[in-house]
Amino acid sequence: MQGVGFRNYVEHLAGKLGLDGYVRNRRDGCVEVLAIGGEEQLRELFAALQKGPALSRVTSVQEQTTNPDARYRGSFTIEITI
Repeated sequence: MQGVGFRNYVEHLAGKLGLDGYVRNRRDGCVEVLAIGGEEQLRELFAALQKGPALSRVTSVQEQTTNPDARYRGSFTIEITI
């Protein structure tokens, strides 16, 4: 869901968990997250994404495994909408 501070919520949480990657809105109204980190930290992020920030309404969270993208090593950023 867009417009409720979701990207900032994810960026803050990823920083606390020590994750690398990005969060961005998609034109279809979804939010995309690429997170790189340890299994426990990723599990915590996944659980938090299912709830979202206070004003959000999360209808589903889908998980995919991919090879880490070296461009995102060392930081977690908010990317532009695609």
